[in-house]
Amino acid sequence: MHKKLLWKIRRTHSFVTLAAVALLVSCASQIMKNYVGGPLEAVILDYGPPDNVVEIGAGQRAYQWRRVNTEAVAGTTSGEVRQTRHGERYEVSQSPGYVKETECFYTFYARASGTQWFVTNFRRPQLECE
Repeated sequence: MHKKLLWKIRRTHSFVTLAAVALLVSCASQIMKNYVGGPLEAVILDYGPPDNVVEIGAGQRAYQWRRVNTEAVAGTTSGEVRQTRHGERYEVSQSPGYVKETECFYTFYARASGTQWFVTNFRRPQLECE
């Protein structure tokens, strides 16, 4: 009975996690897409000066912002009732919490037009940075 309940809980938890990830995928890309066609100053006003600027051709540049996302991952404790020849025994398993850091790069491509720079495209961030 306990094994079936634990299996159902794990299956439900996996489904909820998968649904949440599906909703979050492309969040950063959707935000970045809104800057395409506009002046680079709009990005700088929202996110500060870029960490890197790379000349990629005549009148073209790549502007890159670096962010380190830090996340505290909670530890888990689970248990299971096992039958032994001496009766029932409750066994506990634990995994400790930890801090997860993800380095993310957000890159916009821009082209000069007169004295201003305009965003022409962007590089899609890594999946874990979306």
